[in-house]
Amino acid sequence: MTRDERRRKKAGEVSPHLRSEASASPLWLRGIFGAPSFFLLAADAILLLHILFVVFVLVGLVLIFAGKARGWRWVRNPWFRLGHLAAISVVVIQSWFGAICPLTTWEMTLRSRAGETVYAGTFIGHWLQTILYYQAPSWLFAVCYTVIGSVIAASWFIVRPRSFTRRPAHQ
Repeated sequence: MTRDERRRKKAGEVSPHLRSEASASPLWLRGIFGAPSFFLLAADAILLLHILFVVFVLVGLVLIFAGKARGWRWVRNPWFRLGHLAAISVVVIQSWFGAICPLTTWEMTLRSRAGETVYAGTFIGHWLQTILYYQAPSWLFAVCYTVIGSVIAASWFIVRPRSFTRRPAHQ
């Protein structure tokens, strides 16, 4: 990798090679401004999926505790709870190892293929900085993910899920 390529990668710029690939796309793939609309649509779909993942983890946790207080039976569904715990577990493990989420990587790859500017770093870090103008070191995000993951793990004991096996109905 040349010095110029490393600088571009660090700055999150699209390489001229990728930019020329985007402009060489077939006419039916180009959007209004010449960017391949398929790649932009796919990147936006992944962005939406990523947002829904974050909402599932955060809102799911709030609903578990609200459900305990309100007596909602569905918050004790073992499949919902296992999926919820698995979702945050993946995030926590990735943050401990310093890995960037695959959804972020796929979105950035599709955006660069479309000739758009990509962002550097993690999905949450980028959008927090964009929305709140707040910069934080990556270790702080790892700590936050770990705290949220610990609260979700504790919710298994505070709001116990039902058993995975069905009990026979009383006769």
